[in-house]
Amino acid sequence: MEKLEREIMQVSKEIAVKFIEAQRLSPSNFEEIFPAVYRVVMETALKGREKLTGEGEAE
Repeated sequence: MEKLEREIMQVSKEIAVKFIEAQRLSPSNFEEIFPAVYRVVMETALKGREKLTGEGEAE
């Protein structure tokens, strides 16, 4: 899972940079916004992983 966590962090950082460039994210609201971005990326990655591996089909 370590590789997946690194990839999730990298994608989240890239999204944050895009938000900063678009002036939608600033140092004053970074602490509020970044965890939400990270959570959405993580949930999306885990759902995609479940679909690929077939996990979670019994639910």
